[in-house]
Amino acid sequence: TKKVVYENEEFNLLQAALDIEEGMDTLRYNKVIVATDADVDGMHIRLLIITFFLQFFPELIREGHVYVLQTPLFRVRNRRTKIRNKEVIAAEDAKGGKKSDFIVRYCYSDEERLKAIHDLGPDPEITRFKGLGEISPEEFAGFIGPDIRLEQVTLHKTDQVQKLLEYYMGKNTMERQNFIIDNLVIEE
Repeated sequence: TKKVVYENEEFNLLQAALDIEEGMDTLRYNKVIVATDADVDGMHIRLLIITFFLQFFPELIREGHVYVLQTPLFRVRNRRTKIRNKEVIAAEDAKGGKKSDFIVRYCYSDEERLKAIHDLGPDPEITRFKGLGEISPEEFAGFIGPDIRLEQVTLHKTDQVQKLLEYYMGKNTMERQNFIIDNLVIEE
């Protein structure tokens, strides 16, 4: 209920910051970008925020204002002087901008990490990001720029939002628990 929103400090501040309590006419921002860690906890927070919008402000999603920022899992970098693949260096220089001692690749999957290791070898420095909080503002700007990865959250006319919200976020704990148990896939 709306009462829960007003009692929850984060959601109350979020609706106030967006200025959407009375409707979409006063929306302060064209893009609402949900930025969370790239781990399981971050995915859970992301789903809760999207659920909040679906429950109380679905028009925010219907009108195309909500996006999810894809955040990198890894940073792979190496000094220019160590990189053997001169084509990688030439491609980096062709981008223009300030030349750095390091060439950096932000990787969003293991496949991208392996390609970056291949391109920037030998012995590149590999960092596994544990969360957005450990990324400096300067580094954050490295993947919030021309190469930003945003996914728009969309609703289709055939989506049965209310039914989905009731099932996944409702009070049917045993039904949901049985569904999870029946459909659990264990990876080895």
